Amino acid sequence: MTRKTVIVGGGIAGLATAALLAEEGDDVVLLEARAELGGRAGSWSSDGFRFDTGPSWYLMPEVFDHFFHLLGTSAEKELDLVRLDPAYRIYSGDDAPVDVVSGREASTALFESIEPGAGGRLDAYLDSAADAYELAVSRFLYDPYTTTEGLRDPALLKRLPTLLPLLARTLSSHIEKRFTDRRLRQILGYPAVFLGGSPYAVPSLYHLMSHLDLDDGVLYPRGGFVEVIAAIERLARARGVRVETDAEVSRIVTEGGEVTGVELEDGRFIAADHVVSTADLHHTETKLLAEKERTYPEKWWDKRVPSFGALLVLLGVRGELPQLAHHTLVFTEDWRSNFEAIFGKDTRIPDPASLYVCRPSATDTGVAPEGFENLFVLVPVPSDPSLGHGGVDGDGDALIEAAADQVIAQIAETCGIPDLAERIVVRRTISPGDFEADLHTWRGNALGLAHTLNQSAMFRPKNASRRVAGLSYAGGSALPGIGLPMCLISAELVVKRLRGDSSPGPLPEPARSAV
Repeated sequence: MTRKTVIVGGGIAGLATAALLAEEGDDVVLLEARAELGGRAGSWSSDGFRFDTGPSWYLMPEVFDHFFHLLGTSAEKELDLVRLDPAYRIYSGDDAPVDVVSGREASTALFESIEPGAGGRLDAYLDSAADAYELAVSRFLYDPYTTTEGLRDPALLKRLPTLLPLLARTLSSHIEKRFTDRRLRQILGYPAVFLGGSPYAVPSLYHLMSHLDLDDGVLYPRGGFVEVIAAIERLARARGVRVETDAEVSRIVTEGGEVTGVELEDGRFIAADHVVSTADLHHTETKLLAEKERTYPEKWWDKRVPSFGALLVLLGVRGELPQLAHHTLVFTEDWRSNFEAIFGKDTRIPDPASLYVCRPSATDTGVAPEGFENLFVLVPVPSDPSLGHGGVDGDGDALIEAAADQVIAQIAETCGIPDLAERIVVRRTISPGDFEADLHTWRGNALGLAHTLNQSAMFRPKNASRRVAGLSYAGGSALPGIGLPMCLISAELVVKRLRGDSSPGPLPEPARSAV
């Protein structure tokens, strides 16, 4: 009999899971609570500007390639990918801006020019990062951890003397032993933010992230990340997936410890043999399931660490902004206090803040009218929805709009754009209160569970309920973790579990002649 599957949530994890399960032969219905698909990888348009409202770095391209290969196509066919040069620009304190160009030769030359001897140390650092990345992809990220088979592999056990120290110390301490210059430390430490955390908290194993931007390269899908969502939606629909928007699930229905379907806010019941929730895991567990059915009850969450929250500032700006690259990172000099403000005991919106500015109009003429620029600004802030809600044209809550004003002033001063505020013609803010209200995220966090040691790999929530048969999970709070590539892998882990595949590596791809 054909398995009937309901997918809860239409972000990248939901769409990817739907496409893969439809490829497996399932009869799939995808239900998205909002009017548009994409989830965190959303989109907003106004007056000829189109903004991505979430992910903006295309990293781990081989994960995207592998996912598309599983569906008989390729990233090259589905997306128009552009390599960014420079990969990004940094402003740090009063120092001159630094352009970071991907590639071993360019990155080691940059480090050497800033700190004599750092080029050779970076070369060794990136060798280690590449080795750790290969280990992660081949041994950890695609492992469903249904058994300890992958962890007991003799080849992995031989590497424990190298691996264990990387787990025992923080990323910041790993970097600070090797590099002195503040800017170099920040270039190597910033990837912790991609993991939802702080370089002072995530394990140094995650130095592997530097392999992605310094060795591998940074790409951009022309049209924006909405095109990634559109491509996966297209593949899902082509396999018969039925997609409903404005369809919020209010309850996962069970009988005798087994899933039987879902109930919607409009009162409908949709029967299913299998339900995959890609909604925020805390919302799924504490709102969509009865207390006795929860694998991760509220007391479990009391001991967990969310990613940072985010203040997003979307700006349409008149005139050109050559001071900003496609990706620009603005770092404060006192970095530790910046992260302490976000993750410490007495949290607050950092001021000044370390922040990220995406200027996609540097690469893509379709995201802004001619003669204008498109800016997406992300400010990591505490995961605290009580900070308030954002709005359009300054009509958000006072604290949020005041913080946005300060961020705009900071960019203007640091990056040498004194008239930036006067040139803004479109403005929208999004805050932790909006993440909680619109996406049901736990504590208004921006990305999911932070990648601390006890929230990584086998310690992260698994992709299936322990209490309800036929209920699976995918997305940024479940295995393997945060980010678009991780969400694609989480969809694949659902398939692996259903196949009874406990291997640590990715699924075999179909013959390349089919691509």
